[in-house]
Amino acid sequence: MEIIRYAELKAQPWRNGGGLTRELASHPAAAPAGDATVQDGWDWRVSIAEVSKAGGFSTFPGMDRVLTVIDGELLLLSVDGAEHPLEKYRPFRFSGDADSAGALPTGDVRDLNVITRNGVFKGYTSIVELSKKRAHPVFAGQWGILLHGHARVSSPGRTGGAAVPGGAAASAGPSEPELAAVELNRFDAVVGSDTATPEILGRGFLAVVSIDRVSGGTESGLATD
Repeated sequence: MEIIRYAELKAQPWRNGGGLTRELASHPAAAPAGDATVQDGWDWRVSIAEVSKAGGFSTFPGMDRVLTVIDGELLLLSVDGAEHPLEKYRPFRFSGDADSAGALPTGDVRDLNVITRNGVFKGYTSIVELSKKRAHPVFAGQWGILLHGHARVSSPGRTGGAAVPGGAAASAGPSEPELAAVELNRFDAVVGSDTATPEILGRGFLAVVSIDRVSGGTESGLATD
């Protein structure tokens, strides 16, 4: 069972100084921060951004974006001149090629970004309300991100490794007993698996990010931030 702890992620400042981004996952993995010898190249990325200043957003040519406000009340998103008021927990899809900018009429916001290469992968975000009685499973190719409330995650006995979209499964090992439930903090992400599917119980709201490979899609090219 893999948990990405939000508090341990390194924040990267935006080029325009208007915010910070913390990457949860990407494929292929992005180059190490500050490594000028390797250009960032990925076919999908999941990240959380802190937006503290109105201004333009980066473009991602050839990409599809799903943006969800997860903290704060409202982001006024302009996409190619059309204004879209994005309320909390309402995912919005738009083209990474678009000229986009954000305004903050009610103050700073955090947003969850799922960016995928057109024709190769497709990303989705859904918001679910957690229950203390019925666990929410997180399958391979998914991430469960605690947005608000209290939650614990547990996993049945493991018989193999988890897989991520575009990557090979981790090598299988011997069977393991069920893992004890682990407390999640706000914005922690649970990495899904089909071999030992993590299950989340609690009260609050969870963002479930899914990334699917497009049939016939071929990984190629670079995306620049």
